[in-house]
Amino acid sequence: MRDDLTAAGAGSLLASRKAGVCLHISSLPGAGPIGNIGQDARRWIDFLAATGVRYWQFLPISPTGYGDSPYQPLSVFAGNPLFIDWPGLQQYGLLRSSRFDHEAPCAATHYPEAQRRCESLSRQVACEFFDRAGGELQQEFEAFRLRNRDWLHGYVQFRHLKLLHGERAWDEWAPEYRNREIAPLHRFVNHYRADLERIELEQFIFAWQWRQLREHAKRRQVALIGDAPIYLALDSADAWLHRELLQLDGDGRPTAVAGVPPDYFSSSGQLWGNPLYDWPYHSASGFDWWCARIAALARQVDYLRMDHFRGFVGYWSVPAGAETAREGCWREGPGDALFRALSARVGRLPLIAEDLGVITEDVRQLRERLGLPGMAVLQFLLADPEWDAARQGTDTICYTGTHDNDTSVGWYEDLSRAGREAAQRVSNRLARFGDSMHEPHWCILRCALDSPSCLAVAPMQDFLGLGSAARLNYPGRADGNWQWRLMEAQLTDRLGRRIAEELRQRGRA
Repeated sequence: MRDDLTAAGAGSLLASRKAGVCLHISSLPGAGPIGNIGQDARRWIDFLAATGVRYWQFLPISPTGYGDSPYQPLSVFAGNPLFIDWPGLQQYGLLRSSRFDHEAPCAATHYPEAQRRCESLSRQVACEFFDRAGGELQQEFEAFRLRNRDWLHGYVQFRHLKLLHGERAWDEWAPEYRNREIAPLHRFVNHYRADLERIELEQFIFAWQWRQLREHAKRRQVALIGDAPIYLALDSADAWLHRELLQLDGDGRPTAVAGVPPDYFSSSGQLWGNPLYDWPYHSASGFDWWCARIAALARQVDYLRMDHFRGFVGYWSVPAGAETAREGCWREGPGDALFRALSARVGRLPLIAEDLGVITEDVRQLRERLGLPGMAVLQFLLADPEWDAARQGTDTICYTGTHDNDTSVGWYEDLSRAGREAAQRVSNRLARFGDSMHEPHWCILRCALDSPSCLAVAPMQDFLGLGSAARLNYPGRADGNWQWRLMEAQLTDRLGRRIAEELRQRGRA
């Protein structure tokens, strides 16, 4: 079986000894209310390349819904139009306004303002674009529509219907649209054709700019690490179009939802609320939907983090309506069968297994059979008296923390309140990596850089030594997340030189 599955392995990543930075697109520095995939992202890649950092990791890039969480996407195939570099379209004559000349950067990501800005500029671009006759760009647009028709047509219908229903979830729409009745949908498409084409154009521009970004990253020798959330949001085009993929009742509501049992983040577990997959259906279909999804993501990035990898072996199923995740139980996932289908249909898949949480032997064995690197998170490991960095496998990616953790400084400062004994144990370990503890973030970073792991990654907040105010996400909290933003002034030459020197000293340049 190993011979069948190792084609899915991460290949050259395991053979390297490099460093990476995790920073989401929304947090990129630049003008406007949110980071973009044009000039903001290119400047960031140039900074990484100059320091010797060879991997940039970001969160899912799909359009977000309620709560702005990238892990509750409105579509797993679409790109987030809020990330479009609108000023960059002026050079193509698609925006004539000079409104960007005095646009100042925001100190925090502001999704509502980014949404209002996107809708206004999208309409201006569409008017200019569709008024033109022919042209190479319009030919590319038509080719894009044809190439992506399997998901694009349904997504744009979903997105505009959601707007017309006051952004309510699709299971609260008028019955004829909720149930996708053919005649009403046909009338809707004819009536709102211009609006639907505008949303298609947004997706084309996103894909067009993303392709340019990938080419720039390749020229600068910076590899992109993307992220694939394991579950769909119920309020998504995917669930609306393909109820058969999920454990839903006749009204389109989940019969069971996703979560995890009690863990590091919560004593009652985490109740994510996403509908669960109907794995027997997926198996009977030859995992067609999964193959299409992963193939699309693999075209966007160099490596792909598979979120909640253990859920492919066994997943936590919580009855719909349960108050906490404690009421759930383990169910069997697809295991080898899914990855065998992906390997056969899609080809080599450079995946990274997010193997955090309750990891059993069968999960470890699947990761090894696939030849995938796993994850080691220092915030979980440093306080463990049995952890030994020397025994950490080279087939891991060592993180100081993830987007769900506090910053390293915030975490370290909180240890004294969590228990003096644990704090002292961590301090003693970290002191070996620095002359003093007045910079705990650099001590923790050195733990990652000195580890045997093939790749050491830290959120940008840790390179900057920021405290808890810069935390990106609090698991279980519904609002106030995903707002931290890097400022251009923080990317100093001094910081770049220090990062470069630390990587050189530890053999990761």
